[in-house]
Amino acid sequence: MTELQENKKIRKIKGVVVSDKMTKTRVVAVTRFKKHPKYLKYYEVVKKFKAHDENNEYKKGDAVVIEETRPLSREKRWKIINRI
Repeated sequence: MTELQENKKIRKIKGVVVSDKMTKTRVVAVTRFKKHPKYLKYYEVVKKFKAHDENNEYKKGDAVVIEETRPLSREKRWKIINRI
């Protein structure tokens, strides 16, 4: 590894698998709470990521940790690390 790769922090996010219909790809929904700027109320924001699953081992409903990686396809930039 080069010096730049060692200093770069790899992002990891917790989410839930919401689709397992594609081969070697899972759709993971990540939920976070955002504060409204005017009303100061928290509301839920859900973002979906396509993540790589080499062995097709994770199923719909599994809580997983995904990690950022190099681009694997047009939309896939994450891979599933493990189940929570």
